[in-house]
Amino acid sequence: MHTAPHLTYKSILDRLETESALEFIKYHFPKILGNKLDLSKISSPLAIMDGTGINDDLNGIERPVNFPIKNQQDKKAVVIHSLAKWKRWQLKELDIPAGKGIITDMRALRPDEDYTPIHSLYVDQWDWEKHILPSHRNLTFLKDTVTRVYAALKETEMMIHDTFKALHPVLPEAITFIQTEDLLAQYPDLTPKEREQKVAERYGAVFLIGIGAKLSNGEAHDSRASDYDDWSSSTEEGYFGINGDILLWNPVLNQSFEISSMGVRVDAASLAHQMKISYTEQRKKLFFHKNLLEGKLPESIGGGIGQSRVCMFLLKKTHIGEVQAGIWPEEIIHSCKDLGINLM
Repeated sequence: MHTAPHLTYKSILDRLETESALEFIKYHFPKILGNKLDLSKISSPLAIMDGTGINDDLNGIERPVNFPIKNQQDKKAVVIHSLAKWKRWQLKELDIPAGKGIITDMRALRPDEDYTPIHSLYVDQWDWEKHILPSHRNLTFLKDTVTRVYAALKETEMMIHDTFKALHPVLPEAITFIQTEDLLAQYPDLTPKEREQKVAERYGAVFLIGIGAKLSNGEAHDSRASDYDDWSSSTEEGYFGINGDILLWNPVLNQSFEISSMGVRVDAASLAHQMKISYTEQRKKLFFHKNLLEGKLPESIGGGIGQSRVCMFLLKKTHIGEVQAGIWPEEIIHSCKDLGINLM
């Protein structure tokens, strides 16, 4: 059974104040981010047709919710995991020029997710995607984009403090960049999650570069599907991967706290290579993959920023169920209540 780590807890904001703060964050943050990255707000689907290759496979093993559609001869549709590939298709459909992009509110279900204080079955993200030039497929451009995302988070944190005075800012002035290979060299005897704990606590805000490729110890820091982030291309410094995760140090939970996975997306060459080394070449005949391999989709950079995660962090909550209404086992509901945690 998973509950929050604290023996006693009292939320700074009550339920109605929390609802007001949630509305505040969800209104202001995407606008700030959109201004910093030149993104236009668009609508997005809850479900898409199965078999297109557009749904996000995450780590490649999670099962999507699926259902038959009566008016389409019981053809199967799937509830999205995220919109990583759908967004790129929208860049093409909307003819978004290089240097501009899109942002949308993603609502997803991930039934294979394990219950923890920071994981639930329901996932909400600000999903964004930006059309880039081939010359932008490098670490310098990636870092500049991450810096802009972090600046939007910092600005929102200050606005929250100005509106809800008891919520004091804790984010450092700048985000620190570190390669997964360098982190392994610093802590060779620790697991990836233990290494994340160390680096997040040390710097407060970190962008961990290079998620998916095998490191010098023969293991990847974490897994990534083969068909959205480019985790296999060589970088200027000789490392692999032009993608990564934004990690914050969460003083309420006393742990590393991932709020975003993002990166430069695969081009035709890196997609073909990553499908080959991850044994997923059977996907190359799917609608999305076929179009990408034929050069029919724009180059892009993009990511997902967890809405509930950001709200947890900024509102100093100890459980994700305090910022989203969800489905929880009775034993978790009761144990949280005993600790002073009131789930929605």
